[in-house]
Amino acid sequence: MNTPAPPPTSQDESTQAEPATPLGQRLAARRGPILAGVVAVAVAFGLWGVWRVVSPDPGDPRAQLEDSRRDSRGQQREIEHLQQRVATLGRSDQISRDANRDLQSTLAERDEEIAGLRADVAFYERLVGSTAQRRGLSVHALRLQPLNNTAWHFTGTLTQNLNRGAVSTGQLTMTLEGTRNGKLEKLAWADLRQQPSAPGVGYSFKYFQQVEGDIFLPEGFTPVRVAVRLVPRSGAAIEQSFSWADATRDVAPATATP
Repeated sequence: MNTPAPPPTSQDESTQAEPATPLGQRLAARRGPILAGVVAVAVAFGLWGVWRVVSPDPGDPRAQLEDSRRDSRGQQREIEHLQQRVATLGRSDQISRDANRDLQSTLAERDEEIAGLRADVAFYERLVGSTAQRRGLSVHALRLQPLNNTAWHFTGTLTQNLNRGAVSTGQLTMTLEGTRNGKLEKLAWADLRQQPSAPGVGYSFKYFQQVEGDIFLPEGFTPVRVAVRLVPRSGAAIEQSFSWADATRDVAPATATP
């Protein structure tokens, strides 16, 4: 009959437990890195979640709205830039227009001045030139300028070169033909001056002289023709007529009436 083996002594137990000690140490050594990795993954996952919340996806309406806002701000800056350019170009164009208008006005004034000087030269050549035609006392031109609705200022240019060196002296008067209330009417010098027995405008010259004065038209009177009468101190009176349209232009040629 077999005899049961005696139980192991404490020395045997310590001998059998000794091999388990290195495995526990290895498990304890691996537990630290694994825990650190788990923590790192958790932190990374948390950061990714925060980034997803803060920075939405491109398809997110909030992202599209932000993009639209950026585009709108860019377009607004572009619009402001273009508006500034338009304003600058507009000012430049206005300055050019003003300068061109001033230049055209200056050129027109110079052309008018040149035309006037040429007319003066022609006038003097006809009057005192070597080939000038000898003429007695006459009204070379008549000019009328309005002062108001009824008052007019007249300037008559008188000439003579028949008797060179001789002085022509006398008085100038005028009469006016026209219509009023559908009827023909003639205004005498006293009517035009609004003075009974009004004296004429005196003149005295050798070759030419400009005689000036004012006349007054009654209300409702439409002038048609004006006649200028020269009464020299010696000799017969001379009368020349002008149409009102010619007399109210810059220079009006005379039409002698017998």
